[in-house]
Amino acid sequence: MSRRSGILEFAVLGLLRESPMHGYELRKRLNTSLGVFRAFSYGSLYPCLKTLVANGWLIEESGTATAEALAAPLAGRRAKIVYRLTAEGKEHFEELLSQTGPDAYEDEHFAARFAFFGQTSRDVRMRVLEGRRSRLEERLEKMRASLARTRERLDDYTLELQRHGMESVEREVRWLNELIESERAGRDQQRSGPEGSAQQNSTSGESDVLPRRRGENPPPDASGDTAK
Repeated sequence: MSRRSGILEFAVLGLLRESPMHGYELRKRLNTSLGVFRAFSYGSLYPCLKTLVANGWLIEESGTATAEALAAPLAGRRAKIVYRLTAEGKEHFEELLSQTGPDAYEDEHFAARFAFFGQTSRDVRMRVLEGRRSRLEERLEKMRASLARTRERLDDYTLELQRHGMESVEREVRWLNELIESERAGRDQQRSGPEGSAQQNSTSGESDVLPRRRGENPPPDASGDTAK
């Protein structure tokens, strides 16, 4: 399995954990909620769904909406297939959520993992955030060293592109620092609060601490990072 197809399977399982959907709904959610998947097509999505069904992680059901059921035979079309997560699929997705290996820090995989942080335990969130920050700090150090070696040989536009890439990475590092501090503050508050043990998230088993900021820009799209 390629890394990109693995990310798609992870995202599909996560979305279907929220509610059953048919293929078109899934594609819209992947495009709107998970920007990293905006380039995916039906040609990628449906083989993925078939694989998940074959693995026993999804089941296919006929659409139940009355209007859809009536319209399909009149238009000569089949009713839409709805995909539902099985108990095995839910267990598999929770196993994927708990993983904190190097793949979780990479650009596209991190974006998908972050989209499902609301279903992820705090300890795992912390390890993924800290791993991502460490990966970007290493990247930033290499970029600075490379720029110092080649600065005199670069024209103004190439130099500006290099600076832009560095600024993008620096921005994400600052964003990660804020998230990590919020997670730590939430953990400390839960430990010290008299009712902390009762404030638990129904999916992750721990309360979410990500601050809600009105009008705040969305998290950086790691997949669009020009710095590699």
